[in-house]
Amino acid sequence: MNLLNMLPSILMIVAPILIAATGGMICERAGVVNIALEGLMSIGAMAAATTHVLLENSVGFSIPLALFIGAFFGCLFSLIHAFASISLRADQVISGTGINLLANGITVFFCQLLFRMDRTMNPRMGMLPGPGGIYPTAWIALVILLISWFVLYKRPIGLRLRACGEHPQALASAGVNVLTIRYAAVLISGALAGLAGACIVLTQDIQYTQTTINGKGFIALAAVSFGRWLPLGILGASFLFGASSALAVNIVNIKSLQFIPSEFFSALPYFITLITLVLFSGKDYAPRASGQPYDKGRS
Repeated sequence: MNLLNMLPSILMIVAPILIAATGGMICERAGVVNIALEGLMSIGAMAAATTHVLLENSVGFSIPLALFIGAFFGCLFSLIHAFASISLRADQVISGTGINLLANGITVFFCQLLFRMDRTMNPRMGMLPGPGGIYPTAWIALVILLISWFVLYKRPIGLRLRACGEHPQALASAGVNVLTIRYAAVLISGALAGLAGACIVLTQDIQYTQTTINGKGFIALAAVSFGRWLPLGILGASFLFGASSALAVNIVNIKSLQFIPSEFFSALPYFITLITLVLFSGKDYAPRASGQPYDKGRS
């Protein structure tokens, strides 16, 4: 087993984790914790798979359209989290958990409604890899990360967004609408999570099932924390978690290790995620107002 030979599969797995983690970073930088990444990825994956299945034979751009539809529905469902956590000032963890539970049910419901089964139909073909066997989703993820870095650190709106997650009262005193920025951050996060789910279903699994996402949204959340809410940090964390997932898929084919139960390798990425969080959680780098509802009266 050669790491270079594994690179295309590593990048295929890393791309959606990085896209979702970028959305999570933007959201938390604005002061809203988005536990709902897992559910929003499921919504995006189901919407993208359905779009591709229904339009594959009728239009020649069903895959780009499926990516857009996945992002759109992720953004649409994130409105629930935005309204609950920002307008109603509800507990952000409970709100996100509710969306995760809602996504589990509503995706299966619509699959039953459209296809009379608990999954989407299997299309003839998903997204094709590009040169070197690398899927376009890897370049999409890199472009999104670069744009996010540029906006966060090189544009005035990025400064306001970061201030929104550090001291929203100070930002409001400068005449900036904190609620608008937080709403925008949650919607962007939802769109990126939906896009990440679409990337998974069009590359790793060409139909949507309840196990398509399989914890990748929580791995993206871990990448945000492990990457210390920095673009370069989440890039490294996403690559680490993606490489461990690719290793888990490929290592089971090594004959000398086949005496080990396959369930061990399936749990390996999550075990590595847990270990890295324990080892590198000595200092809190999270934005100071992250997870706290905005209160105009608080100093």
